[in-house]
Amino acid sequence: MTSASSAPSRLIATVDALRLALAESPDLVGFTLGGTIDEETAAAAEADGVPREFLAFCQVLDGVGCGPSVQLFSLVEAEEHQFYCEPVVDSPLPLSPEKLYCVGMIQEAPVFLDRAGGGVLGAPEEGADWVDAERFEQLAPGVAAFFLERLAAPAEYTGLALIDDELLEYDDWLKLLRRAGLAD
Repeated sequence: MTSASSAPSRLIATVDALRLALAESPDLVGFTLGGTIDEETAAAAEADGVPREFLAFCQVLDGVGCGPSVQLFSLVEAEEHQFYCEPVVDSPLPLSPEKLYCVGMIQEAPVFLDRAGGGVLGAPEEGADWVDAERFEQLAPGVAAFFLERLAAPAEYTGLALIDDELLEYDDWLKLLRRAGLAD
């Protein structure tokens, strides 16, 4: 189904399982599961300064919205959200387009890829007040790991999405994870 020469097999297998479960689940509509980008698009975006790691992820899954408050951007969406990397007056955070690339949002707080180290950084607990955070938290060692270990892992996703226990059974992303065999 999915193909990307440098993508880890676990990422491909997980995305393929989600796509198959989605194809069999017309009742699930509370999220979006993006397509893929091709080599030509990735090469052009890399020439424009988009980090290679993010492009490798987009070649397997070009964006995912796990619900209203948790999202990894598609390439097009990411390009539209780079203003979050710009320095903010009086913010203690090391914001810089040369150092960071915005790849998503959690609870109204941007999620960044560290251009130098490849880690996924953010301050999701701060929500809309993220610019006032003292520092970024490393959310995962990379974009694929963030997706696999935080978004495709039900307990981690539930914490990021701030889903109350009584609402767990109604979350479409969690339903898709279960139907894909990725959750109990």
